[in-house]
Amino acid sequence: MRDFIYTANPARIVFRPGALSSVQEEAQRLGMKRALVLSTPQQAGSAEAVADILGPLSAGIFSGATMHTPVSVTDTALTVVAERRVDGVIAIGGGSTIGLGKALALRTDLPQIVIPTTYAGSEVTPIIGETQDGIKKTQTTAKVLPEVVIYDVELTLTLPVGLSATSGMNAIAHAVEALYAKDRNPIVSMMAIDGVRSIARGLPAIARDPGDIEARSDVQYGAWLCGTCLGAVGMALHHKLCHTLGGTFDLPHAETHTVVLPHALRYNASAAPEAMAALADALGHPDPAIALFDLAGTLGAPRALWDLGMPEAGIDRATDLALANPYWNPRPLEREAIRALIAAAWAGEPPASL
Repeated sequence: MRDFIYTANPARIVFRPGALSSVQEEAQRLGMKRALVLSTPQQAGSAEAVADILGPLSAGIFSGATMHTPVSVTDTALTVVAERRVDGVIAIGGGSTIGLGKALALRTDLPQIVIPTTYAGSEVTPIIGETQDGIKKTQTTAKVLPEVVIYDVELTLTLPVGLSATSGMNAIAHAVEALYAKDRNPIVSMMAIDGVRSIARGLPAIARDPGDIEARSDVQYGAWLCGTCLGAVGMALHHKLCHTLGGTFDLPHAETHTVVLPHALRYNASAAPEAMAALADALGHPDPAIALFDLAGTLGAPRALWDLGMPEAGIDRATDLALANPYWNPRPLEREAIRALIAAAWAGEPPASL
């Protein structure tokens, strides 16, 4: 048994069908009296439903959240927080809305309740990424960790199959990197493998029947485990690449993770044999990188960065940024190999040895 240090992040998890109905009770537990409900413009209706359940505890909604957490949007929301004397925030949605809630908590220390409707997993991490002037910067601080997370599988039933697929693949990426993180430990590794197995089992079932509540629950459970892994240990090459590509070329977050993951895993395969063996068992395939590439294809998810809007001319810029201020990685970063990785991901080619 290797030596390790494990720090559990505090959070109250409410996991059950129909759990949305408990949002007022949870707000009261945190002492909220003027809670601002956050969402994207597309989910403003869901935010209004939460505000209705809150009743007199609601300070209204702010539905301007957008992907990559632009600082300009956060500044606008801060004005609303001040004007309405908000004493807590409730985010309903995926990573974009959760990111806005974290950005507000970072600046105000307001308590947060998060109601995820995707499988992003960021609701259980102390990690925030913010974008300004085309650059996305990430930091880790306990100030942004939500106090309460409400998982209501019924809220995921209307999540389109395509978004379910990419959101689930995004969650798998958190667990994959946790298996070979510098500060990995056996507790996190157990959660990572169970998370990958649950999501990989559930996603094809959702693709066959979007109303399969057991499959949805499997994936939601797996996403919680995978997000917890991301919040407990460090990130490596995969997340560095995705943060770089997303912030620089304004690419959709979950889709970018879906495309890059098999290639980043292939890059690190030779330096992480234990992780590869564990993933092979969880995925039921001797080559985990190919298994994840094939899973994305089976689900109809994107497998090429050009499909997401990245220009081919951006490959060299992405390579430069990936090598600048790099995250720790089990395999040393080699410029030509990194460029080849990005080029293969751009073209949608199967992951190859680099």
